[in-house]
Amino acid sequence: MAEQFEFELVFGLPEGEYDSFDLSDAVFEAGFEDAVIGTGNPRLLGVELEVEGDDAEAIMVAAAKAIMKNLPAGTELREARPDLVSQGEVAEKLGVSKQSLQKREMPLPVMGGLYRIDEVEDLLARAEKSAKRKPRFNISNVRKWFLAGRAARRLNARIAMKTLDVHSLEAVEP
Repeated sequence: MAEQFEFELVFGLPEGEYDSFDLSDAVFEAGFEDAVIGTGNPRLLGVELEVEGDDAEAIMVAAAKAIMKNLPAGTELREARPDLVSQGEVAEKLGVSKQSLQKREMPLPVMGGLYRIDEVEDLLARAEKSAKRKPRFNISNVRKWFLAGRAARRLNARIAMKTLDVHSLEAVEP
């Protein structure tokens, strides 16, 4: 059964100057007309997507390949998100204040206030089931974001371990 996945891909652009509209057009031409595009850093391109499919990691790689075909030669996939998330990001997605989330038990941070998304999801799901009163949020509302998190973490691990070529997005033997 196909699921909806909500994720962001971050691309590193080679040295040079790029027009934001041309970069946006490259994403749209790849078939992602509903993408939210970030061009705030001249060497990075962020693309937020919602895509339907069966395998989140395969969908992320396929989307990245399609987009990279239209980007300048030498572009690389730098990161997939969500992987490490802040309490603020989680609170925003859940539609609650950061302060209300801070009152809840949270997993140990990985570094500097960042948490592994799958650990946050597991903890919130347990809290939702064991709550004596109805929680102020509904995890099912952010399911597509949480579902993409585990895949983003695996994809980032492949990038970090250099078992995925960041330019071709093909598997590499270690």
